[in-house]
Amino acid sequence: MTTAMTKGGGLKVTARGEREIVMTRLFDAPRELVFAAFTVPELVQRWLLGPPGWMMPVCEIDLRVGGRYRYLWRNMEGVEMGASGTFREIRPPDRIVHTENFDEPWYPGESTVTTELTDKGGKTLLTVTLLYVSKAARDGVLKSPMEGGVAQSYDRLDELLGHMPRPDEARATFS
Repeated sequence: MTTAMTKGGGLKVTARGEREIVMTRLFDAPRELVFAAFTVPELVQRWLLGPPGWMMPVCEIDLRVGGRYRYLWRNMEGVEMGASGTFREIRPPDRIVHTENFDEPWYPGESTVTTELTDKGGKTLLTVTLLYVSKAARDGVLKSPMEGGVAQSYDRLDELLGHMPRPDEARATFS
């Protein structure tokens, strides 16, 4: 088990079983906002960037069971990294399951990503479970710099959520 502390309360990364990685983080925002941040392309492009110097010029999301997504990241030197997959389950505002394949795979096979958002009294506990095709694939990801990139992205997400209007504030504005 490893842990990367972040300003928002901390990312916890844990190996579970033979083939899984479980990542958790608490966000001070309602799960409707966190769900939107994971599913609205314009929001995803603002936080899902990994280390500094990367941007996401392509973010396509067809949010329906059987729909596909496509992400393309690019750094300042022009190096690109792409990923895509298919949505298997969508249950707003608390669950998304999708596959993940990288254009240039850095681990073998396809992974399945389950994102769960649990209401904690107006805050949201994010639990992301990554299921790999083998123990070797999972262990390779654990040895990679993935955890640091995820922690930095979640810090950006925390900042973004702090600037988004809360659902009750939005209703008051339009009443």
